[in-house]
Amino acid sequence: MNGFDDFSRPMEYISPLDRHFRSVLRRYIEQEVMPFRRQYDEDWKDHAIIEPAFDKLMGELGLQKALFPPEHGGWGITRSDYIFRFAYMLCEELGRADTGMAVALAVTFWPLLVILVEPFVNERLIAEFAPMFCNTKKAVFAANAMTEPQGGSDIENMGLLRGRTIRTTARLEGDQWVINGHKLWPTNSGGAASLFGVPCTTRPGSDDLNDFAFIYVPAGAEGVTQGGPYEKAGMAADKNGDIFFDHVRVPAWYRAHGPGSDAEAFYQLIPFGQVASSAFLTGAMMNMYERLNEFVSSRTYRNRPLKENDAVAAIIGRIAGDIDICRILGHEAAMMGDRRNKPYGLPLTSEELVGKIRNIKDFISDRAVENFGKAMDVLGLYGPDRDWDIEKHWRDIKIIQLWMGGKQLCQMESARYFFNCETV
Repeated sequence: MNGFDDFSRPMEYISPLDRHFRSVLRRYIEQEVMPFRRQYDEDWKDHAIIEPAFDKLMGELGLQKALFPPEHGGWGITRSDYIFRFAYMLCEELGRADTGMAVALAVTFWPLLVILVEPFVNERLIAEFAPMFCNTKKAVFAANAMTEPQGGSDIENMGLLRGRTIRTTARLEGDQWVINGHKLWPTNSGGAASLFGVPCTTRPGSDDLNDFAFIYVPAGAEGVTQGGPYEKAGMAADKNGDIFFDHVRVPAWYRAHGPGSDAEAFYQLIPFGQVASSAFLTGAMMNMYERLNEFVSSRTYRNRPLKENDAVAAIIGRIAGDIDICRILGHEAAMMGDRRNKPYGLPLTSEELVGKIRNIKDFISDRAVENFGKAMDVLGLYGPDRDWDIEKHWRDIKIIQLWMGGKQLCQMESARYFFNCETV
C-alpha cells in the first residue's frame, strides 16, 4: 500500500540532513504532537499542552539553535548551501502534524536570518543573541514584529512602497535607539517571544530605503507592552497579539546593519517565508491524503470500498495529482533559494527570485484550499468532524493563503518581474 512518502520530490535536491533528520523529527511528531493536536484548539491561550511539546522540539532536540554558528553552540545551517532545503524538510514534516506549531518554529528563525545569512552577517549581534537560544533546553521564541494596524502587509511590499507606510519610528539619541509604535499579529507575539526583530522608519513617510531600519528589541525591555493572544479560527499553536513600543530604548548596535543594508537584508526574508509557507501546505496536504485514504478505503458503497466508485476515484485521483505537483514545485522553490546551487544562482533580493517563488506559493496555496474543500466533500458529514482532522487543517491552511500579502501581493510581484510593471 502506498503512503504519503510516495509523493514525488526531486531526489537530487535533497539536503544531506534530510534522510536522518526526517526520521528523528517524524518520531517526535508521532509521539508528541499527533495524539494531542486536536486539543491544541482549546489550548490557544495558555499553551499548557503546547508549551511542553515546544520544549522538546526546540530545546531538547535543539532546533532553536540550528541557525547559529558552531562556535556559539549552534549547528551552522546558515553557513551551508542547503538552508532552504533544510527549512523545507523541517516545515513540511511539522506541517503534516500541525501548521501552527510549524510556523511558530519557523518564525523564530525568521528575524535571526537578517544577521546570519551572507553577505549580511553581524557577528556582534550573533554573539549577543546566541546564548539566549543555544544555552537552554526550554523553547525560546523570536518574532518578526512587522504588521501594523494601518498598513497590513505593506511592509513586505518593498518593491513598490519601499517602507513609506511604516509608522513605527526609531530615533537615534546618543548611543541608543528610541522606538515608538504599534505592531499587531506577529507570529509568537501574544506573550510568547523573548526577542523581536522590528522594522522601523527613521523618517516617517520616506520611501528612501536608507530610512528603513531593522532593530532588535528584547521583549522585556522597558516600554514594551504585549497584549494577550487572539482567539483565531485556526493556528492555535501560534500565538498572535499586539505589541506596543513606548519610548523603548535599545543600544545603537542593536540595529541589524545600517542604512540601505537593513532593507536589503530584510527583503531576503520574503523568499524564506514563501518557501516555508509552501512546505507547511504540502505537509498538511500529505496528512490530508493519509486521512482521506483511510476514509475511502474503510467506508463502502454497494459492498465495495468508496474509492472504487468512479466519481469518488476521479476526485481523489485529482487530489493526489495536485499534491504530487505541489511537492515538486515546493522543492524547486527551495532549490531556487539555495542560490549557490546551479542552475539558479539568484540573489535572495532579486525581483526574479521573489516573483517566481511567490508564484509557487500562490499556486500551492490555491491547490491546498481547493483540495481540502474537495476532501471535506468526499467525507460528507464526516468532513467537519474533528475526529478526521480535515477541518483543522483547512482552518490552518486558509490562514497561510492569506498571510505575507496574500494572493494580491504574490500576483503583483510576479507581474512586476514578468511584465515589467512599475506602478503596481
